[in-house]
Amino acid sequence: MNTKRVPIALFVVTTVVTVVFPVRISAQTKRSSPVAPRSELVTSVIQEAYDKFKGETKGKNADYIPYLAQVDSKLFGIAVVTTDNQVFIKGDVTYSFSIQSISKVYTQALAMEALGADAVFDKIGSEPTGRPFNSPVAVVDMTTHTGNPYVNAGAIATTSLIAGKDENEKWNKILDFYSRAAGEKLVLIDEVYKSEAATNTGNKALSYLLAKYDRIYADPFESVDIYTKQCSVGVNATQLARMGATLANNGINPATGEQVIKAEDVPYILSTMTMAGLYDGSGGWAWKVGLPAKSGVGGGIVAIIPGKGAIAVFAPPLDEAGNSVKAQEVIEYVSHKLNYDLYSPLSVGWK
Repeated sequence: MNTKRVPIALFVVTTVVTVVFPVRISAQTKRSSPVAPRSELVTSVIQEAYDKFKGETKGKNADYIPYLAQVDSKLFGIAVVTTDNQVFIKGDVTYSFSIQSISKVYTQALAMEALGADAVFDKIGSEPTGRPFNSPVAVVDMTTHTGNPYVNAGAIATTSLIAGKDENEKWNKILDFYSRAAGEKLVLIDEVYKSEAATNTGNKALSYLLAKYDRIYADPFESVDIYTKQCSVGVNATQLARMGATLANNGINPATGEQVIKAEDVPYILSTMTMAGLYDGSGGWAWKVGLPAKSGVGGGIVAIIPGKGAIAVFAPPLDEAGNSVKAQEVIEYVSHKLNYDLYSPLSVGWK
């Protein structure tokens, strides 16, 4: 696709119900898609989606982690961040929720930065398991054993690839990487961590099962503890959308201009998100929405529109697969309205 350099104008659009503003303009030379929707259209579509799905009552909070069961199920926020750092927000976008399994995307990116894409693929794999995300049977059945970086076994193994002299150094390296992707300092939600650490026996069992097959690369219980912490990091919808926009922007954070993720690793990450990003709902998601995405049982989903930006939605009630009901509905609606579906010729302006 041909691109041209264009100046970026700082603008503020404010209404009673929606705020649209760029958080920060970086010094990086910007590139924009000639078929990207106008900001007024994005604002309108987000408002439509918010109004359409605000009253949705299907789904329920995750209850196997006590903290998550207590989160207000009516919280609902939508954020879009573009590759030229425009920010569109609606609803509860400042509420900090636990990132949960969305963290797996960025630990995968960090491991690939250190070891290279091929090494991570060889050690972890990238195959859908066809089983629940916490399945021990999948570990036994699959020849790669870890499956992919987004099921729990593969995610714990990916976390075990992060090097450091001790657990604290490894953890700080992960948290710093997440913060760079978000463009803001992120912190651990200690209550979530304690709640998960008290109930993560299943993940400990997975780690020892991986050890049986030589598919975990550091101390099993230490790796589970770091993994539990990474899932307990707090993000709001705007921060999550910026983390997604960093992937959409070839690994460059659109707010800070920093190359956070290696450009050559981005296609591998997005392909993994397509195959396994929504647990057992990944195939249906690709069919209906056509965007690489990752969900977390904390109620967040982030979807990537390569070259254009990302949309993040937070709403705690989940479906049976563990994916936010409202978030799926909103992103599907926005994707269709703005021609984001990557499998459609409309996404590149072919009418």
